[in-house]
Amino acid sequence: MFVIIGFVTVIGCVLGGYLMVGGELAVLFQPAEFIIIFGAAIGAFFVGNPASVIGGSAKSFGTLFKGSRHSKKTYLETLCMLYQIFRLAKTKGDLALESHVEKPEESPIFTAYPTFAKDHHALAFLCDYLRLLTLGTNNAHEVETIIEAEIEAHHHELTQVSSAITNIADGTPALGIVAAVLGVIHTMGSISEPPEVFGHLIGGALVGTFAGVLISYGFVGPIGHALEVTYESETDFLKCMRTAILAHMQGYAPQVSVEFARKILPPHVRPSFQEVEEAISNAGSEAAA
Repeated sequence: MFVIIGFVTVIGCVLGGYLMVGGELAVLFQPAEFIIIFGAAIGAFFVGNPASVIGGSAKSFGTLFKGSRHSKKTYLETLCMLYQIFRLAKTKGDLALESHVEKPEESPIFTAYPTFAKDHHALAFLCDYLRLLTLGTNNAHEVETIIEAEIEAHHHELTQVSSAITNIADGTPALGIVAAVLGVIHTMGSISEPPEVFGHLIGGALVGTFAGVLISYGFVGPIGHALEVTYESETDFLKCMRTAILAHMQGYAPQVSVEFARKILPPHVRPSFQEVEEAISNAGSEAAA
């Protein structure tokens, strides 16, 4: 919603301000200039990025409009689920988690938290490291190194897409200048024309510079930044689980492991201690019933 509002505001303010000073919209319609800018930008994008990034960029528009999947409610559900997992491991041993991690779709713990269960990447991430616990892994420092490497690889894969789009934003002002220069070259062939004709041609040529700057700072740049913020939230979600897993491996009680995970969350999505306690109590009451 905010993305659409932002784009409409950019277009409305720019064109509205132009019309307020008596500008003519017809002058801004320069198809040749747009073909030069967009065509060159798309061509450079294909040259400079691998197929995985190109495909990921096409899919990123859904992410752009949906925004981050992780809200306070999502984290609250995840922290409750982690508490249930760690409580089971503390009371019956890590080996009791085996049936849950091998068939998570049949696990009564995971199925009780459908939002998390539908996040296939997060579910696989958690199950992989819980599986290591069932296999007897107990060195938290070694596991931390592996988790950090996996999170970094995942983050790098995601940010390649946002970086590629940001690179387009960096290049479109220059491509706008290219279009404007080509327009001026064409205009110089009509230098003998009357001033009103010559001025119209010069104005059309300058549309390239205008379009390149507007596309960069009004549209493509903000898209790249918005995707970067969304991808950061994906990394934060994995870091939350990482912190809880490592705390559990170091022998802390389930409540403490969950609290460690809660404390590293960004403030705008971090549930309070009381909210987590209440959610855990409610989950325990429902399980007992």
